[in-house]
Amino acid sequence: MAGKAIEKRPQVDPRDEPSAEWGWHGSFPKATRIAGWVSALILLVMLKGNHENNTENVWLIGLAAFLVLMLLLDLRRRRTAWRK
Repeated sequence: MAGKAIEKRPQVDPRDEPSAEWGWHGSFPKATRIAGWVSALILLVMLKGNHENNTENVWLIGLAAFLVLMLLLDLRRRRTAWRK
């Protein structure tokens, strides 16, 4: 045990990342993507309803399409030659 080198994390300067002094300051990329897909699906499910005109439908479809577009762009950005 004494012969093994202890791995140390690089120290982060709190001036660069103020939340570093609170401990972990990562993100939830997988949960965020799942929430995005669920939100887009919920927006499309909301099309079924007692709408008097199509103004609500245009907004629901537009917002759902925007979410899907952003999620697909994020998926494309994540897939590089060394991250598949």
